[in-house]
Amino acid sequence: MLDAAFFRRWMTATTASVDREAERLTALDSPIGDADHGSNLQRGFTAVAAALEKEDPQTPGAVLILAGRQLISTVGGASGPLYGTLLRRTGKALGDAGEVSEAQFAEALRAGVDAVMTLGGAAPGDKTMIDALVPAVDALGDGFSASRAAAEEGALATTPLQARKGRASYLGERSIGHQDPGATSSALLIAGLVEAAGE
Repeated sequence: MLDAAFFRRWMTATTASVDREAERLTALDSPIGDADHGSNLQRGFTAVAAALEKEDPQTPGAVLILAGRQLISTVGGASGPLYGTLLRRTGKALGDAGEVSEAQFAEALRAGVDAVMTLGGAAPGDKTMIDALVPAVDALGDGFSASRAAAEEGALATTPLQARKGRASYLGERSIGHQDPGATSSALLIAGLVEAAGE
């Protein structure tokens, strides 16, 4: 069973990896976006870590709702609303339970991913964060490590795609050959689950 401490560890692990990878995320964003994806997410997850320290939410859902709220209020561009929606919707789907099973979490995360697709209007194959998140959720039933591998594979698979949504879509064919920064940061988020579980 997964408790609030697990979800706090997930957010802490993600904060650390975004911190580590911020320059790479911004470098990926540079040719096809606004060259600020890494710095924006770094600011957002630093705020998440600070809020979790201060407020100490006691349920899995409360941890994710608080994290999502912080991201929406501190991250510029599209990333804040999209990541914020992902975590808040997942948290809301988990409800007030003190502990949740991996299956319940997988179901809640799917609700979060669906909310992101609705908000951004993106589908798999559009070269966005969805290309990492959908395979990750599909693989969650096989465990966190399988989910991480699926997310990383999904992020890499965005390289040959032409962007159909987001800032990169304005470039048309020039977006081909670049790995999507949103899919890459989504893979970091999913990788944090493995760390949180100590796998």
